[in-house]
Amino acid sequence: MKLLVATRSPGKAREIRELFAGLPFEIAFPADRFLEHLPEEGDLEASAGYVENAVAKARYFATRSGLATVADDSGIEVDALDGAPGARSRRFSGTTGPGSDAANNALLLEKLAGVPEPQRSARYRCVVAYLAAPSAVPQMVEATCEGFILTEPRGQGGFGYDPLFFSPELQMTFGEAAAAAKHRVSHRGRAFRALIEVLLRRST
Repeated sequence: MKLLVATRSPGKAREIRELFAGLPFEIAFPADRFLEHLPEEGDLEASAGYVENAVAKARYFATRSGLATVADDSGIEVDALDGAPGARSRRFSGTTGPGSDAANNALLLEKLAGVPEPQRSARYRCVVAYLAAPSAVPQMVEATCEGFILTEPRGQGGFGYDPLFFSPELQMTFGEAAAAAKHRVSHRGRAFRALIEVLLRRST
């Protein structure tokens, strides 16, 4: 099965390639299909909801590519911040491009300054939309993983908020975890494994 993965994030692309490794899917990313970055892509994550953002990205790239397309929207939800930054996680600090992860992490730590550890609970959430064709009804899957936010980053791995997100299941941050360990418990790993099960059933 040919499948376009609608992301330009190097971190997401790396993880998704690993999650599909060895499976009967021929996955590609926008650059692989020579789909240049167009200005309207900046509006694809305009919603405050994960579902709307994931569907918008999937439909946009399915239309441009003509391929079955999958897109995810994900974020970190901090209980002490009433679930923020949520679907705005990538744009939390208002910066984009190189340095945005550091800026987002710094802002998160600033907003949690003085919040004691028991109140720093958080979760990562991932919502994935699959479209067999541009006009198809989307197939949706969703997954979360629970943890809490440290007072300082630990580890150089992962991306986004991973150095601050401590996973009780792994007893380390996602920034410290090996890729295979992170995929086993992460929101994206769980969501894409659920999607893969759906796609494998559809292809039999």
